[in-house]
Formats: sequence, C-alpha cells, structure tokens
Amino acid sequence: MNYLETLIQKIGTMQWSDYLDIILVAFLIYKLLPMFRASGTSRVAKVIFAILVLAWFTETAELNALNFLINQVLAVGLIAVIVLFQPELRRMLDHISNMKLDKFFGVRREQYDMDPMIAQTVYACEVMSREKVGALIVFERDSRLDDYTKTGTAIDGQVSEQLLRNIFFPKASLHDGAVIIRQGRVAAAGCVLPLSDSKRLSADLGTRHRAGVGMSELSDAVVVIVSEETGAISVAVGGMLKRHLAPQTLERLLRNELHEEDEKKEENLVLLLRQKLQKSVKEEGSDAGK
Repeated sequence: MNYLETLIQKIGTMQWSDYLDIILVAFLIYKLLPMFRASGTSRVAKVIFAILVLAWFTETAELNALNFLINQVLAVGLIAVIVLFQPELRRMLDHISNMKLDKFFGVRREQYDMDPMIAQTVYACEVMSREKVGALIVFERDSRLDDYTKTGTAIDGQVSEQLLRNIFFPKASLHDGAVIIRQGRVAAAGCVLPLSDSKRLSADLGTRHRAGVGMSELSDAVVVIVSEETGAISVAVGGMLKRHLAPQTLERLLRNELHEEDEKKEENLVLLLRQKLQKSVKEEGSDAGK
C-alpha cells in the first residue's frame, strides 16, 4: 500500500517533459525491438542482459569480490562488446541505416499490386528450376538496398517471366549476380550480395545460397534462390532458409511475406465472413430439412 501511495505521489509531481520522455522511450523500444529477433543481434542483447542481471544480483547478495569483477567488466564492457560482436553490431547498424523513415513513423505508403509480380516470378522460377538455371531474386521491403543496387546494372523494368529468364540465362552477362525488385519493378540486376558466415548452413550450399541468406540477415528482404546444380527452389527470410519448395508453396510464401499487413487483415476478414456465411447457409438448410 505504501508503494502504491508513493507511486501516486511521484506521478503527481511529474512534469510534461517526463511524460514526453516516457512516450519517446516506449516508442523507440517498440520500433527497435523487432531487430532483436535476428540471431546475431539477439546474442549481443543476451550477453548484455546477463551481465546486467549478474551485476544486480552480486550487489544485492553483497558478493563484494564478484561484484567488483563485474563492475570492472562493465567499465570496459562497451569496448569488449564492440570487439567480440563486431559482425553482429555491423548488421544492426546496417539495419537501422536502411530503415525507411515513413515505415518507422507509421506513415502509409503507396500500395502496389503484388499478385502479377508474384505470379510472373513463380512461373519464371518454375521454368528455371526445371531447366536447372541458377537464380537469385531479392524482394526489397522496408530496408533500403541502395548500397547493393549500386553494385549492379540499373534496369527499372516490369517484372515478367521473360525478363527474369533472360537475365539469368547462363550466357547472359548479368546471370551471376542478383536481381533486386523494388516496388513491384526490377530495379537492378547483376548485384553483389554479402555472404552469410552462419555455421548453421549446410556444407553443400554454394555461394548463391550463402549470398541469399546473407542478404536476409542484413535486411528484411525476401530472397528467392534457384539452385543451378539441383534446380531446387529456396527462400531466405530473416536469416532462415526454406529449401526444396514446390512452385505452389513458393507462391503462397511470397504472398504471405510481400502483402501488406492491412491487406492480410482484409483477406482474413473476408475469409472469416465467407466461412460464417457458409455456416449460416448450412444451418438454414438443415433447419428447412427438419
């Protein structure tokens, strides 16, 4: 009870700047928290959290010697974190620098019809898979990929099955690089992507798959990979690789990942209303039969 009264008194003495401070901190935590889903960033967060908890525990339990050592670690902790987790911190900074401000502040963007682009991509991947033609297709989402589009050749063309197959034709000059699709159009081809150094990847995966996973680790992009050796279709999202996908599965996955959240909610609402309508029709039919 005393704690509650003290809290009420504290709230009563707060100024408008204190409320603004709390709102801004909560907003930043809400926006930056999704970054810690990535495995590399979560490692940094777990280590820092563990050190802080250990420091609090040693101070509370009056473990003076251990608390002294923890405080010394905290004194040079920033330098140690930079040295030990340099790759993870670089990825975190890349993600922040590539974040679009309109998405960060919740501004709605112009909507694009994704269905024709997805259908053309799936058809092209199906043909290239059958013919065992290697492909690497990156769908840009909220993270800007300007640094990687600059490494390739600007195209700004409509996504079509013929264009994608021509780009990845084995004798074409751009077939070794990646295609980056931005806002429903082919922005660039022949782009160079960063390679993943993840130890979880299978040893039989080549440079194309590691580049696709590396791109998904550094951004929120959706990357489609077609293997030149086996013709298998894979998709990399958030550093995770889904392999041996059928064309129907690829289409369903791309629709789920590339459609806007509002569109997904509308589709779910339509599906729910349709199910309820079908259920009511069946119930009326059963009542009429009785």
